[in-house]
Amino acid sequence: MSDIAENVAWIEVGKIDDIPQLGSRVVKRAEGDIAVFRNSENEIFALLNRCPHRGGPLSEGIVYGKTVTCPMHNWCLGLRNGEAIAPDEGCAPTYPIKIEGEKVFLSLQQSNECDGWTD
Repeated sequence: MSDIAENVAWIEVGKIDDIPQLGSRVVKRAEGDIAVFRNSENEIFALLNRCPHRGGPLSEGIVYGKTVTCPMHNWCLGLRNGEAIAPDEGCAPTYPIKIEGEKVFLSLQQSNECDGWTD
C-alpha cells in the first residue's frame, strides 16, 4: 500500500470474522456499493460491487482463490486487481484495504485505473 497517500481516510468496516470466508460484506455508499471479500487464506479485498459486464452484484458471486465469479454470467475477476480473466475483458474498480489486529479498514479512494464498464 505504499502508493496510497498518507492522508487517505480509512473507514472501519468490521472485524475479519465479520466477513464470511469465501464470501463478502457490502459497504453501502451513494457512488456505488463496495464488496469486501475474504478468501480461504483470510486475505481481504475490495471491489466495486458491479460486474463490468452487465452490472451483476459481485458480492453474490463465488470466491475461489484470488478470484470472484459473477453470479449473472460467470465472468471471473481477479480480487487483487479487479481485472477480468481471459477470455473476458474489462475490470472492476478496486479499493485499498488495511488490517489492524482483527479490524478491517477500507479506503474509498479507488486504487486502480478502471472505469468499471466494458459495454
